[in-house]
Amino acid sequence: MRVSTSLVVILSLASILIQNVSGAAVMSIDIGSEWMKVGVVSPGMSMEIALNKESKRKTPSVIAFREKSRFFGDEAITLAARFPSSSYGYLLDLLGKDISNPIVELYKKRFPYYEIVPDSVRNTVSFKNGDAVYTIEELLAQLLERAQLFAQDATGQPIQECVITVPGFFGQAERLALLSAAKLANLKVLQLMNDYSAVALNYGIFQRKNINETAHYVMFYDMGASKTTVSIVSYQLVKDKVLRETLPVVQIVGVGYDRTLGGLEMQLRLRDYLADAFNDMKKTKQNVYESPRAMAKLLKEAGRVKNVLSANVDHYAQIEGLLDEQDFKFMVTREKFEELCADLFDRVAAPVQKALDAAGLTIDVINQFILFGGNTRTPKIQEILKKKTNMELSKNLNADEAATMGAVYRAADLATGFKVKKFIVKDAVLFPINVVFGREGDNKKLVTRTLFGPMNSYPQKKVITFNKHKQDFGFTVNYADLDYLGAKEVLNVGSLNISKVELTSVTKLFEEKIKEGIDSKGIKAHFALDDSGVFSLVNVELILEKAAESVEEKEEEGAFSKLGSTISKLFGGDKEEAPVGTNETEKEKTTTEEETTTTPIPPPTAANDTENDSKEKEDKTKESKNGKNDTTTTDQKSKVITVKEPVESQSEQLFIKTLDDNQFSESLARILEIQMLEREKLRREHAVNSLESHVIEAQQRFEEEEYITCATEKELEEIKKMCSEISDWIYEDGIDAAVEVFEEKLASLTKKTNEVYARHWEHNERPEAIKALAGMINGSEHFLATARNLTKDPEKGDVFTEKEVEDLAKAIQDVIEWRDKEVEAQEKLPRNAPIKLTVKALTDKMAFLDREVKYLVNKIKRWRPKEKTKEKTIPVNETQDEAPVEENNGKQEEGTTTDEKEQDVEQIEEPVIVEQNEKESIEPTTSTEATESENKEEHSEL
Repeated sequence: MRVSTSLVVILSLASILIQNVSGAAVMSIDIGSEWMKVGVVSPGMSMEIALNKESKRKTPSVIAFREKSRFFGDEAITLAARFPSSSYGYLLDLLGKDISNPIVELYKKRFPYYEIVPDSVRNTVSFKNGDAVYTIEELLAQLLERAQLFAQDATGQPIQECVITVPGFFGQAERLALLSAAKLANLKVLQLMNDYSAVALNYGIFQRKNINETAHYVMFYDMGASKTTVSIVSYQLVKDKVLRETLPVVQIVGVGYDRTLGGLEMQLRLRDYLADAFNDMKKTKQNVYESPRAMAKLLKEAGRVKNVLSANVDHYAQIEGLLDEQDFKFMVTREKFEELCADLFDRVAAPVQKALDAAGLTIDVINQFILFGGNTRTPKIQEILKKKTNMELSKNLNADEAATMGAVYRAADLATGFKVKKFIVKDAVLFPINVVFGREGDNKKLVTRTLFGPMNSYPQKKVITFNKHKQDFGFTVNYADLDYLGAKEVLNVGSLNISKVELTSVTKLFEEKIKEGIDSKGIKAHFALDDSGVFSLVNVELILEKAAESVEEKEEEGAFSKLGSTISKLFGGDKEEAPVGTNETEKEKTTTEEETTTTPIPPPTAANDTENDSKEKEDKTKESKNGKNDTTTTDQKSKVITVKEPVESQSEQLFIKTLDDNQFSESLARILEIQMLEREKLRREHAVNSLESHVIEAQQRFEEEEYITCATEKELEEIKKMCSEISDWIYEDGIDAAVEVFEEKLASLTKKTNEVYARHWEHNERPEAIKALAGMINGSEHFLATARNLTKDPEKGDVFTEKEVEDLAKAIQDVIEWRDKEVEAQEKLPRNAPIKLTVKALTDKMAFLDREVKYLVNKIKRWRPKEKTKEKTIPVNETQDEAPVEENNGKQEEGTTTDEKEQDVEQIEEPVIVEQNEKESIEPTTSTEATESENKEEHSEL
């Protein structure tokens, strides 16, 4: 059963613990060939999918241009049916590709209406549309920018940090190109995450309680629009040596893929079938294949029919005005659709076997087989997979959003504003990487060393030691033998060369540093494959060893040794390097060093945990013994000091280069120019709409009697004339006018109409304000009567002074007289005369009376009866509980002004509440209790 959206939100909220920090929100972007989904998480909000402006959870990955304007998503799809050559989709397939790549050739065949030209500098794909030329990075940057806008609208705060999902078969060229596109969009990429790894993480979050020390294998089958990927994942609890706690680990152990098998190819087959059917109808002499607009309509309809046939055995394809205003209606059956795609269905099971071979597993070891990706809903595909695996096909993942939610969890883990439950993700190398170098003095005979082998986990760092080179030399980094992929797929990968490195200071260092008593231990080149799968040369250094002969020399060399050791730890950790390959002839050492923050997972073929533990103990025992012997030998000879000297290196990228500084600046300038034009367009549209609506509203209002009576004849004539002139101007000369002209005309018209609107508002609101003032006066008079009674009561005569009561009476009388006088004067004026009695004046008088009454109300709250020690005998227990009574009882001296009273009320109001709470246990006399009860009733009426 598919996991519901509400359940995802609940479980996600339980999984993420958000700190109370002022950190910004983060997002994930699952940008595919056909759809784009955005996940967000921010402080105080759980993980969720950001909606687009149409309130949809996914957006077509399409961008269109028309008349210097950009259109995205559904708007771009709509525009593509009319102007297909200006609407660009399936861009991810072209990223980081040479113009001669087979994938590019296939793209041209599928979409012949695009004008694709080579980039003048990099020979990559560019789209030409009129005078404009767009690179793939530019177009993708604008899609990422739109995804950022969706995320910011969802969270209400700016977002820059993100995790972006990519196909696992993306090489160095594609990954670096996508990072360039993100940089153009002003995004900080925390990680490029393989889509199947994001799905595996999302699944593991919900299965956390079921993960134990025994490896649990799950196979994920993903068929999207352009590709099919199968990944085998292991879930296991592993003790982290750094954090010293047992954590769940998800590791990719096997991957198989077919980068051209997907829903798009099936949709294209159906499109061509429909095109042939229309031509056979002979409704027009024109060939439908020659009309890009008609073919774009057929492609869109083919996609709709394909989706419907997943649940129905037949369905009509219908297009109005397909070509030459001729409609098209044609019945398509599921049987015919499967016949059209028969050769594609034959390829469905192949990635499953490739993944099993890569993992070294058999299908019976797999515990679960899970489908995700939109095109896995096709019944024929499910039938083939069930027959191939002989397993139940699980559909307990959201096929569209699993990768997005897994990536946003990872984003929260990597960002600084969140605390999440740790879940370690170990990805795997699909394309192995080698280092190739020549022997010392003989560059013709090449030596190859493997840095990252097939299915090696990453992120990881590795080191190669060159211990025989004493002159400047170079080496190249290439993809290793990829024959297992097949000849066709090797061509799709593109350039197999990654970089060329030249070490330029080796000769100089050996001449200057190698002296008597100083030995060379070789040149170490440090390499890294980071979380994003991006390869890099970290640094190169010469390792020197020298025996310390004197105390002073020991101290001096010790400082250099510590410095060298510190630098080394920064790049490689402090673990001992273990050899991964040797060559007896050359005696070159290839060594590895793993990151201290990662824990290797036992291989799938391990027999059991007990055997592994015993082997580890034996290895540790041997290492400790060897270490002891080495130390003894060293101590007997002399103390050895290690010094590390940096070696200058120059690295040249050999695959498709990313945007250089000039190209990046030009692309950024074009994007900023488009953004500026859009802002100006929105400003103009807003100004035109505001002016037009204000004119229409004014013309309608001044046809009504209630507004006409509020304006003088001169005002009415001026406003009507102005509205008429502006209305004619908008549809004639205003078409080409600047936005500032619209804003000026709106300001002048608003100034005229607002004077009349203000009078109308005053006349409409005044009756309610007068009624509210009458209610305030009535309440004040009731309170005044109560206050007078309290001053006559001999036991409570000290609550209010006579002066205070008379001041309140005078205030009430003054307000009544003012009201009657002002109302009478206002009623004598016509509706179009300046307002004499404003609503604000009435509310000010209400506030004045409110202050006067509140002062006395607060005073009675503070009042307590005086203690009568002679007249009444108080029991001992009551005397102990009694709290002392204030002597002044809150009295004010005579002559206090109204402002002073207000200030006193503000100062004493809060302590009064505390004092009442503290004295709840006091039991006053019966008469006092009755009086206070009466007062409370009167106060509640007020």
